Amino acid sequence: MKNLKQRVLTGWTFSRFLYLGLGSAFIINSIMTEQWFGVAFGAYFASMGLFAFGCASGNCYVPPSSNSAQK
Repeated sequence: MKNLKQRVLTGWTFSRFLYLGLGSAFIINSIMTEQWFGVAFGAYFASMGLFAFGCASGNCYVPPSSNSAQK
């Protein structure tokens, strides 16, 4: 298992930047409009990008099986 420092500093992809950026924007907007539930929602997406868990780390992609029946 990778340690936290290595996980944060390596393996950055476009999707990780996107999750971090949009999550941060959501947090800032939620604070400015005092929608406190949005802060938690944005923090989830920002942390997904920062710490590379969930879909941001590429774990959601399921390659097609090679033994599927062809017509």
